[in-house]
Amino acid sequence: MPAILGNIIKRSFELRNRMQRDGISFSQYQVKTLTRLLKRASSTAFGKHYDFKGLLKSNDMIQSFQKDIPFHYYDDIYEQWWKRSLNHEENVTWRGKVKYFALSSGTSGAPSKHIPITDEMLRSNKRSGTRMFFSLTQYDVDSSLYAKGMMMLGGSTNLEDRGGYFVGDLSGINAKNNPIWLRKMYKPGAKIASINNWNDRIREIVKEAPSWDIGFVMGIPAWNQLMIERIVEHYKVDSIHDIWPNLKVYVHGGVSFDPYRKEFEKLMGKPMIYLDTYLASEGFLAFQARPETKSMALVPNNGIFFEFIPFNDQNFDEEGQIKENVKALTIEEVNTKEDYAIVISTNAGAWRYLIGDTVRFTDVDRAEIIITGRTKHFLSICGEHLSIENMQTALSAVENKFDLSIPEFTVSGVKSGRFFAHKWYIACDSLVNKKAFIEELDQQLMLINDDYKTERKGNVLQDIQLEVVPTHLFVKWFEEKGKLGGQSKFPRVMKGEIFKEWEKFVQQRV
Repeated sequence: MPAILGNIIKRSFELRNRMQRDGISFSQYQVKTLTRLLKRASSTAFGKHYDFKGLLKSNDMIQSFQKDIPFHYYDDIYEQWWKRSLNHEENVTWRGKVKYFALSSGTSGAPSKHIPITDEMLRSNKRSGTRMFFSLTQYDVDSSLYAKGMMMLGGSTNLEDRGGYFVGDLSGINAKNNPIWLRKMYKPGAKIASINNWNDRIREIVKEAPSWDIGFVMGIPAWNQLMIERIVEHYKVDSIHDIWPNLKVYVHGGVSFDPYRKEFEKLMGKPMIYLDTYLASEGFLAFQARPETKSMALVPNNGIFFEFIPFNDQNFDEEGQIKENVKALTIEEVNTKEDYAIVISTNAGAWRYLIGDTVRFTDVDRAEIIITGRTKHFLSICGEHLSIENMQTALSAVENKFDLSIPEFTVSGVKSGRFFAHKWYIACDSLVNKKAFIEELDQQLMLINDDYKTERKGNVLQDIQLEVVPTHLFVKWFEEKGKLGGQSKFPRVMKGEIFKEWEKFVQQRV
């Protein structure tokens, strides 16, 4: 019976894939998307304030939209608009009443943001998730896989009732609203998923694991790795495939998977398919759609209108804040040679919203991207312009050279005498030759980034400072912040008070 069901699901996916190849370009879809967004929000307080009905009549709707609607960071749109929705007001930035707010975990230590999740956004998330599974028909997988269990490790589905709306982790909200076709395959199931305490939830998953036939695992790499480690350790087996022999696909997102890959694959007994996704609290933006690339394809026709701002000194200051009179680009104007801060307008009532990520196009025609960093999480204390992608690429090369596994790291700019330096904290449970590590990391960064090389050669940027700490301390930090599991991820760059807090935390425990 499962094989028959899997065959039916696979054939329906293939049929839907063929039906979706309609020849409409990304740009055409985006015009339709923005038109639909403006129409559906025209009677909201935001739509009336910015005259959406007038924008729809404009000779150049997109140009008028960009001219009349300002960019928004979270604090701006929250203070002016979203706070009103939290006070139970309807029709603020999107029509109707907001039933859910995602507590965006962001980076560890940062205060939670309240991101509105509308019914339309929930439906969009479901559609994008389904389309992602459609893409698996392009991979070499047996049809029986489509009837296997899907382990979705996220936040608790036991949401907090605020008297008229619910708040919680986005993954918990999505799990609570799973599409009908997924509910029978969804693991760990509603009862376990509603457990608030992360350790208690994992304990129940470990107990039930042998009774489930899991084909898919989904979620943030750090938490899935910990879950699988506990299952393997508890049952004293060689790999997770001794418990879940049909496990084939891991769907990850939120952070780069590369730092986790080495340790993750040690837990596997069979080859895996890894799919990257770009699912933020503000929307399901992109997913890996074909096996020939690790890049993700933006979703053009599902409630999100995209704009792109070149991430350079002309448009952003040293703190990553956008400057005045900046022009955003549409998909027709981008290229594959520079990074862009991504801007979205959505059917959850985010308007020209800077989500905080930077991306680079790897294929403009396919609208395929990679995430390169965060607008405010980069280092440029003396003009070195070091991105998270630079850091991860260099660190990966060092890992390979010295055969190390470094699943977590964080970096901050510090004073070094009259000059500056980068202070790195890496998670590693192996013996590290700090001098050799620093030299190699420095060389790799200079190979990758010419600005970094210039500042190092000029001695404005002094030698790298390095602290090696046990991996469990990074997990302990999450635990003390009450952010175990869900969509929490460790900040790759720390600045100001949070870095001082982190250093104090480490000093007390090492």
